[in-house]
Amino acid sequence: MTIFDLDLPIDVQASSLGDPQQLAQSLADTVADALRSAIDSHGHATLVVSGGRSPVRFFQCLAQVDLPWQQVTISLADERWVPAAHPDSNEGLVRRHLLQGPASKARLLGLYQPTETLEAAALAADQALAELPPIDVLVLGMGEDGHTASLFPASPNLSLALQVDSQRRCLPMHAPSAPHQRLSMTLALLSRARLPLLALQGVAKLETLAEALRGDDVATMPIRAFLRAPLAIYWCP
Repeated sequence: MTIFDLDLPIDVQASSLGDPQQLAQSLADTVADALRSAIDSHGHATLVVSGGRSPVRFFQCLAQVDLPWQQVTISLADERWVPAAHPDSNEGLVRRHLLQGPASKARLLGLYQPTETLEAAALAADQALAELPPIDVLVLGMGEDGHTASLFPASPNLSLALQVDSQRRCLPMHAPSAPHQRLSMTLALLSRARLPLLALQGVAKLETLAEALRGDDVATMPIRAFLRAPLAIYWCP
C-alpha cells in the first residue's frame, strides 16, 4: 500500500518519497518556498513545527536554506513540560537541529513555562502565544493512535482543545503512556495556518491514516480535524 491507494479528501495533496532523507529535503524545500513567499508578501513569516525524532532530518535540511531568517518566527505545536535543556524537550530539539547555521537568526517562541503546575504553565504559554503572528506554515506529525501535536485521544482537555471557536491558544494535555505532561496548541489556533503540512514515515503510519480517513469522530483520532484542504501530506515507506 502507498499513499496513492488512499481515498484522500478533495484537494488534499499527497507526495510519496523514496526514503526519510528525500522526504526531509522535499519538505524543507516546500517550507522554505512558503516562508520566502510569506516574507515577500507581508514582511515576516511564522513557522510552527512538531517535535519528536522524525523531524530531525527535516530540521537539518531547512536550517541550511538561505532565507532572511531574522524575519522568521518559529514556534512549537506542542511541548513536553520539561526545560529546554531536558533531552525530551521539543524546544531543545529545535535549538539543536533547526536554529543552526543560517537559521540561527530566527526568533523562537517556545511553550515551556517554569511554573508550579501544568495548568499554570499552559496559561502562561497561552499568554505568550498572543504575540505569535498568524501561522504561515504548520508542519504536523501523527502518532499511530491518531494523535497530532499533543491532542491525544481521551486526554481530559481534548474536547476543549478541539473546539474550533475556543479562545484558548494553549492547553495542558496528558499523553496516555508518555512519561511527561504536555502543552499543546489548540485546534482553534492550529487550524488557522495558511499552509498545513503532514509528514509521515512508514507503513504503520499509513495504516493509521487510512483508518482515520474511514471515520469522522475527531475525538477518537484527532488527526481527522486536519484531513481537509488545504493540506499536503508527505510520506515515505
